[in-house]
Amino acid sequence: MGVFTFVCRNSGDEWTGKSLSGDLEASAGSTFDLQRKLVQTALSSDSSGGVQSSFSFVTPSSAVFQVIVGAPAAAAFVGGGAASAPSGGAAPAAEEKKEEKKEEKKEESEDEDMGFSLFD
Repeated sequence: MGVFTFVCRNSGDEWTGKSLSGDLEASAGSTFDLQRKLVQTALSSDSSGGVQSSFSFVTPSSAVFQVIVGAPAAAAFVGGGAASAPSGGAAPAAEEKKEEKKEEKKEESEDEDMGFSLFD
C-alpha cells in the first residue's frame, strides 16, 4: 500500500502538483485534470490495488491532494477533516443526547404535576 501526498499550487492558468518526497509531479489546466494526472502518476509508482483520493483546498490557489493506492475498500481517509470523523465517539455522544432529551421531558412533566405555571 502506498500513500502519496501532493502539494498543489495554481500559478496563472496552470495547476501543478508535487509530491512531498519530491520525485513525482504533474501539471494541468484545472484541478480536476490535475487530480487525474496525479492519480496516474501515483499508480505508475505503485499499482498494488484500489485507489482512494482526497483533494482539499488550503487557500484559493493552493491545495493538498492525497492518493492511497492498494487500500482496502473499507479504509478511511485520514486527514481531510469531516470525512475522517471517529466512529468510536459518535455512538456515546448520541446516547448522551437521547438521555438529555428524556431528562428534559421528565422535568417538563414534573412541572405540570405541581398544579401551577410560571406564566400565570
